[in-house]
Amino acid sequence: MRIAIIGPAHPLRGGLATYDQRLAKELISQGHETEIYSFSLQYPSFLFPGTTQYTDEPAPQGITIHTVINSVNPFNWLSVGNELKRKKYDLIIVRYWLPFMGPCLGTILRRVKKNKHTRILCIADNAIPHEKRPGDAAFTKYFIKPVDTFITMSEKVKQDLSGLTNKKTTFLSHPLYDNFGEPLSKAAACAELNIPAHNKYILFFGFIRKYKGLDLLLEAMHDERIRNAGIELIVAGEFYDERKAYDDVIEKYNLQNVRLFTDFIPDGKVVNYFSAADLVVQPYRNATQSGITQIAYHFEKPMVVTNVGGLPELVPDGKTGYVAEPEPQSIATAIMRFYEGNADRFHGNLVAEKKKYSWDSFVKNLLAAAFSN
Repeated sequence: MRIAIIGPAHPLRGGLATYDQRLAKELISQGHETEIYSFSLQYPSFLFPGTTQYTDEPAPQGITIHTVINSVNPFNWLSVGNELKRKKYDLIIVRYWLPFMGPCLGTILRRVKKNKHTRILCIADNAIPHEKRPGDAAFTKYFIKPVDTFITMSEKVKQDLSGLTNKKTTFLSHPLYDNFGEPLSKAAACAELNIPAHNKYILFFGFIRKYKGLDLLLEAMHDERIRNAGIELIVAGEFYDERKAYDDVIEKYNLQNVRLFTDFIPDGKVVNYFSAADLVVQPYRNATQSGITQIAYHFEKPMVVTNVGGLPELVPDGKTGYVAEPEPQSIATAIMRFYEGNADRFHGNLVAEKKKYSWDSFVKNLLAAAFSN
């Protein structure tokens, strides 16, 4: 088939771009002519909480990326929509993660539908945003109308969508992030990070936003059991919130067991943080699915996740990690359960569980869903 993906891609950075590029590679490997339509302007600078929207890493090889969509220019939406309408792709796969994108993407897709040929499938990362703003519901409803069918990667988003549309929605688990290379030894990874190799390290990875609960994890690091066990926390990710609130917690408890790496982590450096860690912790207040889980599976790292959204679906308690409640004492208890047990007991389960999340299977099921009635 001829397929277009609409969503972030190089030179934009972050998990969505990484995902879209990996999806394109899998579609191409399965024989489909695939291109990505990405953003020349994704967010106006005043709406973007990080330092930059762009990566310095080289473009992925073998993928055609059209950097053409301007998220705030309605004339551009019509122009891009008309181009996609004219090209008559068999399938458009569009990412939806934020209501802000609803007017732009909804307008483009309305133009596409006029060709009476292209099937439109949406991969919905969120239906209801983590951080609500005026206009969210109206923008999302506008986006939904031209879409033929939906894929969600958590049951929570599927449930949220059911309150907005009766269009067919299929749940498929988030596939593995397998593009970060092979793991390093803990000693080699710690040398790259310039930290002692003999310490016990847990990892918080990814953009820092309130809903991800880093402050809860910092409070857990003050727990006497954690301090007495000599456990240290590596925080690897850029602040998308005001940093002061987190620094205040560190100062309040005089936390000497926290190491901050709070610049953006490029793809080529991700391996260092996961290879250095014994355990990956996701202390989220709320969640849908999480790409961090799929990176942890790739590196075969046990996890502690909180009992919110789709996280417990992905990390069976006692099998590939532990499920805690989103409060500091429960998170600390789950961390201690890991260190007080035999850490190696998780390895076989992690290897078995990660096999469920292959890109080959995901793409085949996605295409079947795209053209089912």
